[in-house]
Amino acid sequence: MKKIIITLLLSVGLFISCTELEVTPTSFVTEDNYFKTQDDAVASVNAVYASLSLDPGEQSLFGRNLYFLTDMATDYAAAGVSATNPQVRALSSLTHDATSDRVQVAWRQIYSGINRANVSIDNIPKVSGSEVVKTRLINEAKFIRALLYFQAVRLWGGVPIVLHEPKSIDLESLKANRATVEQVYAQIISDLKDAEGLPTTYPANDAGRATSGAAKAILAKVYLTRKDWPNAILKTKEVINGGYGYALFENFADVFNKTKKNGKEHIFSVQFEPNQAGNGSSGSTFQGTSFTGFTATEPADIISDVALFYDTYTAGDTRRDVSYAKQLLNPATGTLYTFPKPIFKKYLDLTNLATPGNVAINFPIIRYADILLSLAEATNEQSGPTTEAYEALNQVRRRAYGKPINTPDPTIDLSGLTPVTFRAAIQEERKKEFVQEGQRWYDLVRWGTLVTEVKKVVAKASVSERNNLYPIPQSERNINPVGLPQNPGY
Repeated sequence: MKKIIITLLLSVGLFISCTELEVTPTSFVTEDNYFKTQDDAVASVNAVYASLSLDPGEQSLFGRNLYFLTDMATDYAAAGVSATNPQVRALSSLTHDATSDRVQVAWRQIYSGINRANVSIDNIPKVSGSEVVKTRLINEAKFIRALLYFQAVRLWGGVPIVLHEPKSIDLESLKANRATVEQVYAQIISDLKDAEGLPTTYPANDAGRATSGAAKAILAKVYLTRKDWPNAILKTKEVINGGYGYALFENFADVFNKTKKNGKEHIFSVQFEPNQAGNGSSGSTFQGTSFTGFTATEPADIISDVALFYDTYTAGDTRRDVSYAKQLLNPATGTLYTFPKPIFKKYLDLTNLATPGNVAINFPIIRYADILLSLAEATNEQSGPTTEAYEALNQVRRRAYGKPINTPDPTIDLSGLTPVTFRAAIQEERKKEFVQEGQRWYDLVRWGTLVTEVKKVVAKASVSERNNLYPIPQSERNINPVGLPQNPGY
């Protein structure tokens, strides 16, 4: 995606279910006097993409804020001593409530992005320019809107569906009530089906934009989450066999190599650059919160229990030393430093450890390994472990152990499993494959194993069935208590 500094304030700006504001507007840029040319339309959609990676003054949605909900609140991770926000520590121990500021920020960021998408979708049709380009831009905005609603419905269940920009600042007219889960998924699927009409590729200077392959890939995950096995299988096969050129990197470490961004395994990623928008804290903060230097000081994001993960990788599994670091070479001294506990490593820029906030590694929303494992899982749930399901799973395993991906290897390949043991194998591979990639909480909830797995971490014994959803932020309910009933347990 083109690196563009966006100063556009779109109409009312941000929309959450409704935000309590005490503002008397004196002037603003309206859609009527802004949306004139195709360049205006492109800028508006770039602003939609930016909602994923930028939030000045706050950690961005995919730059770390969503991580608190999707990783730190699972068995993967915990709050280290450098995490001083009590709300973060509450999420880590599963003792958070509806006043959690991290939950509130995630809600705001998601609906901010949705509103930006709505503004683009509503206004692009009236600009001058190519109808083909305008349709493409609208479908890009629909893709992001669907992606954000997909986060929201899994985090909170039924949420307000807002499809148009607000035209009023009247509080009552801005209130939006919770829709059903089924209604939210119907909207997600509708938007993604439109987005399937996107281009298959873009020129190099537009790398990172949503493609038809990305739309099909997210659709596959939607169907997998809904346990719609036939459609999940259909969409994964369309991604695999659709001529997109997707494939696994031969080397697992290349997934997180900043010089290989938007490569053959990256179906869709959030784009990050160093010091993004002149404010590193609004881009990706994963490096700075995983690595505090060559000291014994615990970073903010730590492994919840070393025995659960680092020491469970079998010999030869390259994913361990890509996901975690027990030792790092100190470039200043030339010595190999050993950390008291392994640290998260996926988003460390090993070429620039001196300024840990300057991370330029993209965040993968969905990559080809996820499609292979999704095909294997859906096939097993529908038909048991078929030859095709084994091959999809074993390709991921072969790559993990540094073996030729497409060559059967009896020392690595799994075989002879029952549907139950194949399911367990899939779950184990996902656990080791997607460390710190915003997948773990969604997976555990989808499998119905969140409480069982998280309880294995002593410090997270407070986990209960309520944690299969997050609370509707209390600040939202204070404005609309009837239309936003609270989730159970909060």
